[in-house]
Amino acid sequence: MAFDSLTEKLQNVFKSLRSKGRLTEEDVKAALKEVRMALLEADVNFKVVKNFVKEVQERAVGQDVMNGLNPGQMVIKIVNEELVKLMGSETTEIRLQPGSAITVLMMAGLQGAGKTTTTAKLAGKYKLKGKNPLLVACDVYRPAAIKQLQINGEKQGVEVFSMGEKNRPADIAKAALEHAKKNHNNLVILDTAGRLHIDEEMMSELQEIKEAVEVHQTILVVDAMTGQDAVNVAGSFNEKIGIDGVIVTKLDGDTRGGAALSIKAVTGCPILYVGMGEKLSDLEQFYPDRMASRILGMGDVLTLIEKAGAELDEDKARQMAEKMKKAQFDFEDYLESMNQMKKMGGLSSILGMMPGLGGLGGLGKGKLPELDTQENEKKMARMEAIIYSMTVEERRNPDILNPSRKHRIAKGAGVDIAEVNRMVKQFNETRKMMKKLPGMMGGRGGKKGRFKLPF
Repeated sequence: MAFDSLTEKLQNVFKSLRSKGRLTEEDVKAALKEVRMALLEADVNFKVVKNFVKEVQERAVGQDVMNGLNPGQMVIKIVNEELVKLMGSETTEIRLQPGSAITVLMMAGLQGAGKTTTTAKLAGKYKLKGKNPLLVACDVYRPAAIKQLQINGEKQGVEVFSMGEKNRPADIAKAALEHAKKNHNNLVILDTAGRLHIDEEMMSELQEIKEAVEVHQTILVVDAMTGQDAVNVAGSFNEKIGIDGVIVTKLDGDTRGGAALSIKAVTGCPILYVGMGEKLSDLEQFYPDRMASRILGMGDVLTLIEKAGAELDEDKARQMAEKMKKAQFDFEDYLESMNQMKKMGGLSSILGMMPGLGGLGGLGKGKLPELDTQENEKKMARMEAIIYSMTVEERRNPDILNPSRKHRIAKGAGVDIAEVNRMVKQFNETRKMMKKLPGMMGGRGGKKGRFKLPF
């Protein structure tokens, strides 16, 4: 999960600040030294870190903060505000041409950054917004690049324009624009060729495309996993061809996240979207304020709500709630709830967006129970295997699960019989608890306040 390491270190710094009633200038400097180290370890650009700490320190040692009622909280507030400023303050949208006029986007980036997949993800986003996108295969060098774009385009329900591998990318872009005019496509997205590293030939090719067609926005795709290299790549592209925005991929796989924190400050180019998974729907708009909240372990409830709205089936959720109220849910409902969680990015993704649970992406510490989300997700996968090894009748009527059926299920799932017994026991206990829940929460005949969370 992105920023896990940084979040944990910053939370430790802030915990020590909160524990002090009054803060001296020395306290603030000591805390900011720890913040500086945490940011450098997260692979944030050195100059960016230096300026960030300087800005925070100048604001944090002011009279209003030092003499305030809660100076520790004020310092945290300042860090939050400066983080937002560092990442761009405001959310930046891709600028589209007005009305039905065609917008041309050129996607650029090095090989391996996930440019072709991101291009298809972006087309899917804009199709949902009512646009009629056309994907254009301008990468004529990488084997299977055209095929990859066609497969992803088909999955997104977006047309792909291709002229094979024998034509110049600039000519393909020109022909694609004519095709778009005839077929009422109002968004043309050019998937250009990447290289293993920046070279003059690649830059010349991108310039040729820009001369052949009017490119309204040039979008660079960079890999978060490459850290400072991603920032350097962004700087080079901006200098040589000019870029209007950046999409950072694989942010879900980078626990440091230094690239996302450095790009805007170093290049002046805003981050438009971030890739948070391999699915074609795993592309999130970049909100600097929400990202700052996640980094500081304050959660990101707005993104969580948006994910739930986009991914969850409202009718199924309502039916599930009714079944749970009446304690009538079965193993098929169990499966459905696991599928819904997967659609939202899995357990670690959801925990990372919950206020106060950002640090639980790995191992939670403090008053909350320790949650090893990786281990829990492995357990969920085993539970899934057990349920899929049941017959439809067994899933819908768990009461018929006798010892011989359980042995067959365990064998089918490749697990020990004890694991099947444990899961069935937990399921039955959950159903029993659901039956008691209205009374425990203060329903008919129940005393309000009797139900307490187990932690």
